[in-house]
Amino acid sequence: MQQKRHDKVIIKDFILREVEEHPSDIATLTASNFGVSRVTANRYLDKLVQQGLLETTGKTKACRYTLRDLVQEKFSFPITKDTEEYQVWQQKIRPLLNGVKENVLDICLYGVTELVNNVIDHSDSKDCQITVSRNARRIEIGIKDSGVGIFEKIRKECNLDDPHQALLELSKGKLTTDPKDHTGEGIFFTSKMFDKFFLASGKLSYSCARRVGADGLLVSNESEEKNVLGTTIVLNIGVDATHTSKEVFDQYTDDEYRFSRTVVAVRLMQYGEEQLISRSQAKRLLARFENFAEVVLDFDGIQEIGRAFTDEIFRVFQNAHPKIKITVINTTPEIDKIIQSMGGQQL
Repeated sequence: MQQKRHDKVIIKDFILREVEEHPSDIATLTASNFGVSRVTANRYLDKLVQQGLLETTGKTKACRYTLRDLVQEKFSFPITKDTEEYQVWQQKIRPLLNGVKENVLDICLYGVTELVNNVIDHSDSKDCQITVSRNARRIEIGIKDSGVGIFEKIRKECNLDDPHQALLELSKGKLTTDPKDHTGEGIFFTSKMFDKFFLASGKLSYSCARRVGADGLLVSNESEEKNVLGTTIVLNIGVDATHTSKEVFDQYTDDEYRFSRTVVAVRLMQYGEEQLISRSQAKRLLARFENFAEVVLDFDGIQEIGRAFTDEIFRVFQNAHPKIKITVINTTPEIDKIIQSMGGQQL
């Protein structure tokens, strides 16, 4: 009897885990995976529908199963001198996450309070809009303001060439337009804690996803046809996530808990189809590296780099800053050869 109960839990967990990728054939997949009949698989699906965890559209062969939203809330509030990010969390968002594991709750607390604080202190927005949705598998939190836009704010305040450069600098961490009162760590660590992180402002968007058991993130930046007013950030994390905020902090801080290590996605340097070949491109990538003890360059998505670009990073800069450790990950064999010829290190 105990074994049968255990099997039921495993099958239900499997369905909830796989249904997003297999909305139309989840019954067939379940039957095949566990060696049960389609009838039995459909009984499990019906039970999950009755429990309010799944919902269906269509009938018979056209039937599709999707995870049902257990929470779907949207609210907005004005930004005033009295607005406090922790009150927003405690009064508005925390009650929607009852029953969530402590490690996931801590991550949500960190991300929400850091981002709402950014809206209050940096966005020049008069209001903030937050959406919270939750199903049996995931929590998604969206934070939107109607301010100047994060990339434009950074570009202007830091005297950068364009919003693309602002995005690259933001991704490195330790960037703030108010160094007196802020460390510039909030967005960096938030983007590393959540399973998926999405940021859009103006005509640029930036997204990254955690790589389980790996150092880098799956990162992309795109130019959007539409112009996003203000800044929109969407945070997504699995309810069964096992990592903790402390583990993420430990990955990028030293023994004295100082933010000393960063991972930079080199693909953020690419604008359109341009190749990474020049020293000026390398210098843009190298900006503010001296603020870190270790920099990991993630070459995921990069197929080739030029010799001048490579020389500027791995010989010129490294010779001028011998105490800064620069290593590389996710390189191609061709990139490995040219980096090694300049004395670069691979993780």
